[in-house]
Amino acid sequence: MSAWLDDKLTLGEVKLKVSKLERSIAFYERVVGLRLQALDAERKVATFTAGDGERTLLVLEEIADALVPGRRSHAGLYHFAILLPDRRSLSLALRNLAQSGIHIGQADHLVSEALYIADPDHNGIEIYADRPREQWERDEEGLYVMASDPIDMDSLLAEGEGLTWNGLPAGTVIGHIHLHVGDLRLARAFYESKLGFDVVGNFAGNTALFVSAGGYHHHIGLNIWAGQGAVLPPAHTVGLDYFTIELPSAEARDRLLEHLQREQLPVTREGDLRIVHDAAGIRIHLTVAS
Repeated sequence: MSAWLDDKLTLGEVKLKVSKLERSIAFYERVVGLRLQALDAERKVATFTAGDGERTLLVLEEIADALVPGRRSHAGLYHFAILLPDRRSLSLALRNLAQSGIHIGQADHLVSEALYIADPDHNGIEIYADRPREQWERDEEGLYVMASDPIDMDSLLAEGEGLTWNGLPAGTVIGHIHLHVGDLRLARAFYESKLGFDVVGNFAGNTALFVSAGGYHHHIGLNIWAGQGAVLPPAHTVGLDYFTIELPSAEARDRLLEHLQREQLPVTREGDLRIVHDAAGIRIHLTVAS
């Protein structure tokens, strides 16, 4: 772990650009199970939380004349990942997803069990639950051993037998984000050398890289599946606007900012917010956890 990145960091809110806000609100409430926290009808912005009603997890903004591109056609979002507090919560989420009729992808990653869906604008979403950390294994290089095996669906559904789904529960957070980038070497240099994350996974024939802090299996996934040299789309395209890295204290953020200054990485200030861009141009908010 680097000396300048605190290993107790978490990920905060993710902001997406969408083409039809009303349609997306209905989807994220009924299908995903998030709760509408606030709606600014004039600005066409909505924020969402989970069962506790406090922590903002997702922000949606409707973009005029929005362009909806094909899958894996540019740098940006592959998926953002909603981490549930336990397997029982994942079981209930699965039941609701199945009842909605949406297409569901699934994978047992050994460190976690994950469900995959897409919103009406084809923004990728992972809903997952971790296995206990003591069950996570590393290989001889110290990288996490992961797979994409089939989930034992009967076992998972049995976890929630007899219980009622009431949306995503308290304790739900943004667990990680997975990005399309145009150059994996440059992406690694930014997230490892500039921000200070540890490389914890190298997958799919060296076309995907996972980085994390504090020994997590990954906070950020990076891949070149949209093509080597993929670039960000035009600003009016639906997809990722920004994601957020939350530092546990102002001191922890200042330590990171001092390092970024030494590295001559541009940092924009908007009030208490600090903004940086990765090697692909993806916007990252650096905040202090409340």
